Amino acid sequence: MGPGKRARGVALVLSGLTISNVIGVPVITWIGQVSGWRVAYLVVAAVFAVSFLAVILLVPFQAGNALATMRNELKAFGRLQVWFALGIGAIGFGGLFAVYTYVAPLVIEVTGLGAGAVPLVLVVIGLGMTVGNLLGGHLADKSVRRTLYGFFALMIVALVGLALSAQFLPGLLAGVFLVGGAAAGLSPAIQTRLMDVSHDSQSIAAALNHSALNIGNALGAFLGGLAIAGGLGYVAPVWIGAVLSVIGLSLAVVSFAIDRSWRRNGRHVPYGTALIEVVTDAA
Repeated sequence: MGPGKRARGVALVLSGLTISNVIGVPVITWIGQVSGWRVAYLVVAAVFAVSFLAVILLVPFQAGNALATMRNELKAFGRLQVWFALGIGAIGFGGLFAVYTYVAPLVIEVTGLGAGAVPLVLVVIGLGMTVGNLLGGHLADKSVRRTLYGFFALMIVALVGLALSAQFLPGLLAGVFLVGGAAAGLSPAIQTRLMDVSHDSQSIAAALNHSALNIGNALGAFLGGLAIAGGLGYVAPVWIGAVLSVIGLSLAVVSFAIDRSWRRNGRHVPYGTALIEVVTDAA
């Protein structure tokens, strides 16, 4: 990608995930509705088989880093800012999955559409994620801090707007598009932040991003399910998503405040490019 394009490189890789939400998730949902969940799983297995063959045939061999060791990689867990970055992803990203997990009841029970509309709404979410991911990668190359703040703010506004207007089709579509876009815009910024604060533990930092997002997946779905089971209605997970996003934004604010405190006290920020960003953002 060249210098100064790290986040855009991350976004390019993640675009495979977001595009799958435009095509794969809605298609599999439709197949499951038409032919049953067993057929849907068989189709997913077939896609994995094709992907496996494609990796064997098309991905060139690349030698690993001879200097990388398990001990050096595990040092990432001893850095405070790594834990903050993981918390930002695990809790803040839960806002997306509190909505995404319960799209079907939201569409059917709240907006009043048929089950056939669910795949179409999933396409809208996927389109939002694709646009947000690419935009987030571009903006994160300029400032990870401002990108996190901006997309978290958009996420909160989108979730509140969706909660208040989900009974109307335009409100539903606009809300899920913006929620998907804001969440996906956060992803390359969180990944880049993890790479910054992990110092020389880059490989594990790349893996930890998805670990954090998967925790957010479970957390959002679990809390949303508790709300529905508690009789709070199918809009309740959207409000829970907004609360999770507020917590994620708060963690980001605290994390960058620690950076500024270290800089004011003359303590060298313990990672390379992030120090440059802290000074630049402060200026």
